[in-house]
Amino acid sequence: MEYGRIESVSKPISRVVFGTATPTLFNAFRSVYGEAADFDARLSAAFQLLDDMYAEGVNCFDCADHYGEEPLGEWLEARGLRDKVVILAKGAHHNRWRKRVTDFDILHDVHNSLAKLKTDHLDLYLLHRDDPEAAVGPLVDALNRCRDEGKIGVFGGSNWTIPRIEAANDYALKHGLQPFTVSSPNFGLADQVTDLWGGGCVTISGPANREARRWYAEHRMPVFAYSAMGRGLFSGRVKSDDPDTATRYMDEFGIRGYVCPENLERLRRCEQLAAEKGLTVPQIAMAWIFNQRALDVYALTSPTKRDHMRTNAQASAIALTEAECRWLDLEG
Repeated sequence: MEYGRIESVSKPISRVVFGTATPTLFNAFRSVYGEAADFDARLSAAFQLLDDMYAEGVNCFDCADHYGEEPLGEWLEARGLRDKVVILAKGAHHNRWRKRVTDFDILHDVHNSLAKLKTDHLDLYLLHRDDPEAAVGPLVDALNRCRDEGKIGVFGGSNWTIPRIEAANDYALKHGLQPFTVSSPNFGLADQVTDLWGGGCVTISGPANREARRWYAEHRMPVFAYSAMGRGLFSGRVKSDDPDTATRYMDEFGIRGYVCPENLERLRRCEQLAAEKGLTVPQIAMAWIFNQRALDVYALTSPTKRDHMRTNAQASAIALTEAECRWLDLEG
């Protein structure tokens, strides 16, 4: 596993981050509160998965106000690992009734996350969504209040556009406050061709977003790339010459967001290069991300098996040539 450093975060951060939005951890939600008949087995399965990820060198765990926090908090307490790991938490996500990007919701979600994770601080904190109509000032003020109180460390946005990040940071600069210093857009070899969840997703993948990637490189803002593997497109189970495999192995969101002729051609090229190098498709797709050397990238993945995480971790150290990277992305 390769590790990176982010200013104001005391620990090195694994380049591959484990995303806790997985069925095993979702199923453990009820078990934490003893609401399922087999709650011991459910929680045990969640603990085993987290143990496996940690054993492969993962020390950064991604969670959010509405997923992953309860079992992760139970695990951290049971294993005594809070001081060994980096928590990336997210809040201010919309619900079915309203957009929850307000100063009130930030304070509410931060305190809820601290309680569920059984900790007094969150290393990295991201606003999960944005509301472009919301003034940035109260949001930056609320985040700085939490930071000044020691409840969060480095903060930023997930699914925030560059103009909105710039607006938040302009406000912070004018008022002597901490700006956004990390971001979590979609990023990976697969181009996100459709908004997966029906509005508000932000991607920096694909040919249309070269300028966005250049902005991240110039500002040296770390990227926590979600859906880094095209939501299963590069899992190795989907075959470029058999699109029906996507239907069998990808969910509706992944199919809607990533299955298109251009991405299937990217997959075919991954298959070809993997065969030539004696590697796997997931390793090639993951290595492509880490070979975007102008970017400071951490890849969020949610494997369900330890050996899959081992494959991802190994890929963080695989070197590809610039020509290979361009070819994989249909640029040559």
